[in-house]
Amino acid sequence: MDKTALEASAPEQADRSSPCGGPAFLLDRHPPKDDFAADVLEGLSKPQKQILPKYFYDARGSDLFERICRTPEYYVTRTELKLLSDIGPDIADIAGSNVTVIEFGSGSDAKIRRLLDALPSPCAYVAIDISRAALEPAIEDLSRDYTDLTVGGIVADFSAPIELPPEARCGGKKLAFFPGSTIGNMERGRARLFLADVRAMLAPGDGFLVGVDLRKGRDILDPAYNDDEGVTAEFNLNVLRRINRELGGTIDLNKFRHLAFYNEADGRIEMHLRSTADQRFEVAGEQIAMARDETIHTENSYKYSVPEFVLAAESVGFRVLRTWKDRKSLFSIHYLAAI
Repeated sequence: MDKTALEASAPEQADRSSPCGGPAFLLDRHPPKDDFAADVLEGLSKPQKQILPKYFYDARGSDLFERICRTPEYYVTRTELKLLSDIGPDIADIAGSNVTVIEFGSGSDAKIRRLLDALPSPCAYVAIDISRAALEPAIEDLSRDYTDLTVGGIVADFSAPIELPPEARCGGKKLAFFPGSTIGNMERGRARLFLADVRAMLAPGDGFLVGVDLRKGRDILDPAYNDDEGVTAEFNLNVLRRINRELGGTIDLNKFRHLAFYNEADGRIEMHLRSTADQRFEVAGEQIAMARDETIHTENSYKYSVPEFVLAAESVGFRVLRTWKDRKSLFSIHYLAAI
């Protein structure tokens, strides 16, 4: 994610809510659009071929990811949701009332609803997402259900500091929220830069609530990304189907297999697509050759120990006020205070 994303030359557009209700504001800061073809061709030209994981999420990919979250093997979502419910009173005690909640990304709303329900009289909710198409329905739904809350959205690349609009400044502290261990999809150095960017948009005393998946054994990690039903495999292969559909690809999906494993040395799950044969195919008019057993690297999911994450957060100007873990120490949620 590029810090220049908020520096687009087009003027900021603000849509205000109508007297009949709905979101209080929707600001479009014109983040640059993805160049799917250029990114795919660049990735497939590297010695270790790769496709950026953000391209998983076309409509079918998003639906498959929601199905992954419901598989028995994938512990992350259900563990975080249970933990958020259990620690809601603790979060409320630390955050206090009259807070502005800022969520990075606008996927499933189950987690933000649990947080909003736990907080005493939050005054505003601001969703930040690079996709306007994802953002608009999310804030529409929340504005209908939380009528006492100022609800708005900002279309922007949240990897750079973002100034909140006047409508979201209601006098209390800010509480940033980044659930789902999405921070684990960033390289460790990139994750630290993201933490620094979030710190830059907060004032001393503001909070940052972040979900972080924990290091654990292969007996749990490997099945979580290789479910028996094959949903994760289909999710991984779907990016090739998208390339065929949108970029004129001629990829034979039958010549690829899903590959996911825990790289213990780097503390991360790696997802790849392995070629089962020597083959050639076309993408956006370019010829691509792959050897048998060569792979396309599609995603990483870094796991942290609690001390590792605390060190990263403290290095960029946060103090860890609380860390909560589930009973099996699968997942953690951290309340960071800006200092």
